[in-house]
Amino acid sequence: MFRGINSINLDAKGRMAMPARYRERLLSHCAGQMVVTIDTNHRCLLLYPLAEWEQIEREIEGLSSFDPMSARVKHLLIGHATDLELDSNGRILLPQELRQYAALDKHICLVGQGKKLEIWDQDAWTAQRELWFTESAGSAELPDKLRSLAL
Repeated sequence: MFRGINSINLDAKGRMAMPARYRERLLSHCAGQMVVTIDTNHRCLLLYPLAEWEQIEREIEGLSSFDPMSARVKHLLIGHATDLELDSNGRILLPQELRQYAALDKHICLVGQGKKLEIWDQDAWTAQRELWFTESAGSAELPDKLRSLAL
């Protein structure tokens, strides 16, 4: 559903305009209702259409509370999950606490990841992308699933 990279500006209130190519899909797929939460591996945010998030949330809730890593994931992902809705101008307001977590300032990148979007500070995205390029160039060891993938 979501692919590509979009450079976007946040306004002074922390609102971002959803690119037109995603707006219609979000309105038809989830009536513009979404959930944003933190990424536990990188300082970025994850934005899901509501139906996609509800499925993930059920799976997270099913994790054991006795396993420390599962409890950590529950606390971080569900605890930071915030409902959002496209306004009449096609914008969403990102909560201040989540903007601080991801160090989002004025210039951000919206990165399509299939069923979700990632929201990155533009400089952090550029740095992370360069790190991934550098790591992959120096590493010849690919997982079996990737070796069998034909591009």
